[in-house]
Amino acid sequence: MNSTDSQAVPPGSDPQKRVEKPWGHEVWWADTDHYAGKLLVVDAGHRLSVQLHREKDETSYVLSGKVLVLQGPSAEALTERVLEPGASWRNEPGLVHTFEALEDSTVLEVSTPHLDDVVRLSDRYGRDD
Repeated sequence: MNSTDSQAVPPGSDPQKRVEKPWGHEVWWADTDHYAGKLLVVDAGHRLSVQLHREKDETSYVLSGKVLVLQGPSAEALTERVLEPGASWRNEPGLVHTFEALEDSTVLEVSTPHLDDVVRLSDRYGRDD
């Protein structure tokens, strides 16, 4: 969905898009030329890919569950933090990051609109860039 698609949505209808993932699913609730918004619903024990973004700048907020956030300058130098509902973190361009759901978790993500800007460094599900 791009800004043209969302502008074509009739008033009162639901512009959300669900994207299935091996770790759960995403709900894209905003996708404009200026920002994007997603809900990441992650099943306990699952981890997103270790990745970085060249342009995308994102901030995430834990709505429910408990997550282990890993961030650092390289995949070999990640620091860990356990975050619970009400906590947030930012992934700036170039920062290597991932997170794992320690419990079934829902995370709100708001970012710049570069949704295809993903450089996967490793992925337990065998996905490429």
